[in-house]
Amino acid sequence: MRLAGPLRIVALILTVGLTWIVISTLLGGPGSAFSRIPQLFASPENSVTAEPRARKYKCGLPQPCPEEHLAFRMVSGAANVIGPKICLEDKMLMSSVKDNVGRGLNIALVNGVSGELIEARAFDMWAGDVNDLLKFIRPLHEGTLVFVASYDDPATKMNEETRRLFSELGSRNAKELAFRDSWVFVGAKGVQDKSPFEQHVKNSKHTNKYEGWPEALEMEGCVPRRSTVS
Repeated sequence: MRLAGPLRIVALILTVGLTWIVISTLLGGPGSAFSRIPQLFASPENSVTAEPRARKYKCGLPQPCPEEHLAFRMVSGAANVIGPKICLEDKMLMSSVKDNVGRGLNIALVNGVSGELIEARAFDMWAGDVNDLLKFIRPLHEGTLVFVASYDDPATKMNEETRRLFSELGSRNAKELAFRDSWVFVGAKGVQDKSPFEQHVKNSKHTNKYEGWPEALEMEGCVPRRSTVS
């Protein structure tokens, strides 16, 4: 019974000592949670912040389009495996996910004033009927925007009239488009000059990225709205 008092004192001393050691370790140890507490209250000038992520705009563009312009991004098909994509004003007009793309030419017609989709269709340029394509692009109204992305083979069924119509829409490359070329193009009915929105890569065994096909093309930009559509 007489030892109970001294033992309590010894136990208290040991408890205080161990507590002090643990707290000292936590507060002084590098990388400890407690050592970071002062950083939470540090001024912004002295703190190190993570690099902010680059902001993305409509269709993933790195910067916004000017007023009266439509943001677009399009990707041609990759070989005969991955289908093309056409995005306009943050809306996906054509893609494999939407199940409205196919081998050949994938074309989206857009109202050049409102930016609304008129119609989107795929035309098989290997085994299809070119007259279906001609019926689609012959009666276009003035000011209609035309978005075109190739997939697999865009040209085997092309005839002279098809190439001429695309040239009149502003294409520089339609006349030389050939078997399994990659092609993306934005044109409009009634333009006077050639479109600045066009990319073309020839199918060549010396430069092809895939076996039998050139690389896929990606194009983005801001196309001006048309003043009127007649």
